[in-house]
Amino acid sequence: MKQHKLNIQFLGTGTSTGIPMIGCSCEVCVSKNTKDQRLRTSVLVQSTHTSIVIDTTPDFRYQMLRSKTTHLDAVLFTHQHKDHIAGLDDIRAFNFFSGNAMDIYANASTEEAIRRDFYYAFSDNKYPGTPELQMHTIGEAPFFIGDIPIQPIQVMHHRMPVLGFRLGDFTYITDANYIEQSELDKIKGSKVLVLNALRKEKHLSHFTLQEALDIAQLTGVPQVYFTHISHQLGKHDAINAELPNHVQLAYDGLSIRL
Repeated sequence: MKQHKLNIQFLGTGTSTGIPMIGCSCEVCVSKNTKDQRLRTSVLVQSTHTSIVIDTTPDFRYQMLRSKTTHLDAVLFTHQHKDHIAGLDDIRAFNFFSGNAMDIYANASTEEAIRRDFYYAFSDNKYPGTPELQMHTIGEAPFFIGDIPIQPIQVMHHRMPVLGFRLGDFTYITDANYIEQSELDKIKGSKVLVLNALRKEKHLSHFTLQEALDIAQLTGVPQVYFTHISHQLGKHDAINAELPNHVQLAYDGLSIRL
């Protein structure tokens, strides 16, 4: 199948608390720079014929409205943590207008969590207006959604296996603190890599800024963006000034085309 050009829009680039964080008055949370204001982490990937969102955050409804997204073909999930699945109920708006169930792609453990947390969407006697979901269980094998090729990449989020994805020349990895060499090899040759970089201090389950820089160097990808950023990392412009020319912090609303 012919691979089409991709447009990627960052719907959110913040960690699970978002920025500003409730109750916080640090310099990042009170910053007037819109690049310091981050919804929970998600991206919209679009080709000429296919639109995919990776993860439905608690901010999903607002992310769809803010990005003026009126059509979605599928949702691709990285893992089952609430900051990545909690907004799934709002997929029903797309059901209303399309008249079709939404295709959902997730590994077995994430599918289990979705079926548990959104049990009413899978009931034999569904209440009118509940989400219509068509589950697809994925593993390590590559597959297509529409005309977009997808290669799952398994990474570790502390002790939890999490999926990153290579979609053509674009690789997206979030919520990771370890990547085996065999999985790193799947990233090589990408034109753009997105990687989580939570803060400068060590963390149990996320790459630090330096660890993310080290992984980026290992892959040799020519353009790298960091996401899943906490208020502890620092202000957007100040951190960007510290980074190599080919590495930048992503920000909400950033669009790239491949």
